[in-house]
Amino acid sequence: MAEESEDGQEKTEEPSQRKIEKSKEDGKVLNVKEMFVFTNMFAGLVLLYAFFIVAKQYLFEWADLFVFESDMKLADLANIKMSYALWFFFKISLLAGIPIFLVTIATQITVGGMIFAPKALEPKINKLNPIKGLAKIVSMNSLVELGKTLLKVILLGGLSVYIIYLSIPEIITMPSGSLSAALSKFKNFFPLLLIASLMGLAVIAAIDYFWKRHEHIKSLRMTRQEQKDEFKQTEGSPEVKQKIRQKQIQATMAASEQRKSVDNVSNATAIITNPTHFAIALRYVVGEPGAPEVVSMGRGKVAEDIIQAGKEHSITIYRSPLLARALFFTSEIGKEISDRLYNAVAIALAYIYRIDKGEIVEEPEIELPEDLRFNENGQII
Repeated sequence: MAEESEDGQEKTEEPSQRKIEKSKEDGKVLNVKEMFVFTNMFAGLVLLYAFFIVAKQYLFEWADLFVFESDMKLADLANIKMSYALWFFFKISLLAGIPIFLVTIATQITVGGMIFAPKALEPKINKLNPIKGLAKIVSMNSLVELGKTLLKVILLGGLSVYIIYLSIPEIITMPSGSLSAALSKFKNFFPLLLIASLMGLAVIAAIDYFWKRHEHIKSLRMTRQEQKDEFKQTEGSPEVKQKIRQKQIQATMAASEQRKSVDNVSNATAIITNPTHFAIALRYVVGEPGAPEVVSMGRGKVAEDIIQAGKEHSITIYRSPLLARALFFTSEIGKEISDRLYNAVAIALAYIYRIDKGEIVEEPEIELPEDLRFNENGQII
């Protein structure tokens, strides 16, 4: 039966990669205890055999602990021998501890990955719930752990008994021989016992790995609603994506229209610039009805083309950054300007008209409403 979520929906869908990554951030990774037991036992056996290569040197160092030279002062003897003993045990600990530590880290990386998750260190109050604790005691997981324990006893005990049974003829003859012969027989018998135990632990570790992996994936399963919600978060809701597409289409069409409008610059009366980022070509003939009309506008490269076309047709170019941006963000090509810009545009056109007549006049200060003062991104300053 599939596990249910808090809202009652069944978790039947496999976890997504995003869900797996999020669980790692929370410190929830695959952890197989029996695999650590197996790899550490195997590393210990390898170290044991490797130790015999350098055992002679360390045995001599150990023997030096019990050598007392005649010129040693009795008062200093305890400190010297204690320091020597501590250094000796420290070296032995490093020789055995570092490989075991590295094997442990490598095992975790291989099994479930290694990640530092600060969230896992946070205290979880729900773990103190006695009802949930009781449920864990009688859960399927506790039954599996009991089964693994029984399997350990049966498998490891059976293999050990079998090896001992095979070695009974040699074990019986040990008391009748020399100590050297007994040690030689024990040297052959003990590794077989360790190897048989490792084989049993390998079987148990494999069973534990597949079970823990199954439980781990099961705990990360998702409901159909969770999948939909995650898809919306990662890919965006269809409504938002549709609006984005519409805006992209509108922006593309507007850019295309602006490029085409450069051909209409010859009909303009004046060009308002910022000074090069924006360019708006206006047409207004005194005496004709209606407000000034935008015949062409653009930004960036299109603005440069409008300015160049204006120079070719001897159209006056007036630089007013605030007015150029206000016209660009509130106007459309082929339509009249916003009525809120009538006064500002009228002042600019009057100034241009007098300049075209050859008059020498002071450049006017054009004031704009605060909500029509835009930056280059179209945001109100």
